[in-house]
Amino acid sequence: MRLCATAAVSVLSLALITGCSDGGSKDSGDGKGGKSAAKALSAAELKQLIIAKGEVPGYKVGPVEGGIPDKTKVKSDDAQCDPVLRALTGIAPGEPAANTSRMATEDKKDPTDDATSLDDLADGKFEDSLGESMDLDVTVVTLSSYDGDGAEAALKSVSDAVKGCSGGFSGEQDGEKGKFTKVAEEKSSGTGDESVAFTATNDAGKDGALPLHAEVVRHGNTLATYTTINIGAMMSKKAYTVSAPVIKAQTAKLK
Repeated sequence: MRLCATAAVSVLSLALITGCSDGGSKDSGDGKGGKSAAKALSAAELKQLIIAKGEVPGYKVGPVEGGIPDKTKVKSDDAQCDPVLRALTGIAPGEPAANTSRMATEDKKDPTDDATSLDDLADGKFEDSLGESMDLDVTVVTLSSYDGDGAEAALKSVSDAVKGCSGGFSGEQDGEKGKFTKVAEEKSSGTGDESVAFTATNDAGKDGALPLHAEVVRHGNTLATYTTINIGAMMSKKAYTVSAPVIKAQTAKLK
C-alpha cells in the first residue's frame, strides 16, 4: 500500500491507482443549461484562466507530474464508461478545441506522533504515522473549451456515463488493467452553469475499497474537470471529497 500511495500521488492514472495493490448538480449534466454559439477559447487563453502558483491558499500549484495521458490509450471495456475513466485521469471530456491542466497539492501536514522504534512498527504506529503524513489532497484540474454546444454535449456524456456505469467497469491505460466496482453520483459544488460530481471505487484487494472523486463543471463553453485523491484518507478509511479550496479558486478565475 505504501508504494501504491507514493505512485498514486505522483500522477492520477488508472495504471498507478489500480496496479499497485494485490450529488446532485444544478442540471446534472443534462445539456439543458442554455445553448452557446460562442467560439472556443484558445490554449493560450485557457492557460491564463487556469489556477496558478499562489492562487489556492494552502496548496502548491504546478504542472501535472507525469503529464495527462493520451486519451487513445485510456479506455474502458464498455465504451459508455470512457467519459468517467478519462475524467478520473484528467482527460478533458468530449472533443475540446483546446485544453490545459494543472495539479494542486495540499500543503503537507506534520504527523502528530513519531513512530520509529521496533515496538512502534509492531503495534501499527508507524503505519498510522505514515497515513497522517500522506493525508493531503492532490487535485488535477483540466480546463477545456468547445465550439457551439460542445461543452454541454461533453458534460452530458460524463453524466450519462455515471448513471450507465453505476455497477462498475474495467479499463486500461497503456496496457495496465484495473477494475472499478461501482460509480456513484454525489453532491456537486453547485458552481458554474451545470455540473456533475461522482465517486468511482476501486477494489484494491486486501487494502479494501479505494475511492476516487471527480467533478465536471460547465462555465459557458468551458469545462473544468477536477479529480482528487487522498492516499492518507484512503489508508485510514476516512471520507474525503474533491478539494473545495481548489474549486473555489478556479471558479473565481472563470467568472
